[in-house]
Amino acid sequence: MIDFSISAQPPSSAPVGIFDSGVGGLSVLKAVHAMLPNEHLIYVADAAYAPYGDKAPHEILARSQFIVDYLVKRKVKAIVIACNTASAIAARELRQAVDVPIIAIEPAIKPAIAASSNKVIGVLATKNTIASAAFSRLCEQYANGAKLIVQSCPGLVEQIEVGGFSSTTTMALLREYLAPIMAAKADTLVLGCTHYPFLIKQIQEIIGTDVEFIEPSHAVARELANRLKMISAQQLSVTNASINFLSTGNIDIAHHVFTTLWGHVLQVEVLAST
Repeated sequence: MIDFSISAQPPSSAPVGIFDSGVGGLSVLKAVHAMLPNEHLIYVADAAYAPYGDKAPHEILARSQFIVDYLVKRKVKAIVIACNTASAIAARELRQAVDVPIIAIEPAIKPAIAASSNKVIGVLATKNTIASAAFSRLCEQYANGAKLIVQSCPGLVEQIEVGGFSSTTTMALLREYLAPIMAAKADTLVLGCTHYPFLIKQIQEIIGTDVEFIEPSHAVARELANRLKMISAQQLSVTNASINFLSTGNIDIAHHVFTTLWGHVLQVEVLAST
């Protein structure tokens, strides 16, 4: 068994670790960086094992443990699981194993129902997220008579991972997955995977611009800020806050897609996947 524990609280100058199965968590990283611009950040994409959405739960837990172990060795002061699937499958076990705060993510069912006028909400998510007990609890707790059209989206993450945002395959998948949501006349769409916000433009080409998109990246950033304040670990001022990008996958592909999604050229380091 890997020992994830640490004995002392890291200083406020310590970095925050953020991880996802691939590049999708960059949507969360952007929100965190915007809200907490003084924080040093380490982002890990487990691209060699992406997507997590169709992996067995024990594989997802093992990969999450591997990355958390790496981040703890980097002496992070908090960890954000920027992946709905990993959050649903692994968050509880990881929190029991480490002494640093772990902020997980979940599909934004509650705010979507609050935002919806007709109480018809579409939900796009991975198979494992939809099958999880955590997702079932969310729906049972907050549905309260609302109609949820829940759609798994196999293949979408793979397209985003290679930069195929507007490819023929991506658009065909989106049309298939959005069809039942459009037929039900949903006025709100939950993006239940951190990869999916990078397809908002393509989704709007199919369903139009009247549907409201709900995704939790800003809520996660707020929760991280609150947790850092609670442990007196927020970095209040720094002139050279750094962001380190790492990937377990093909570094050339990672460099291209990271740069495309972040908006300027990035240096991406290789993290050996075993």
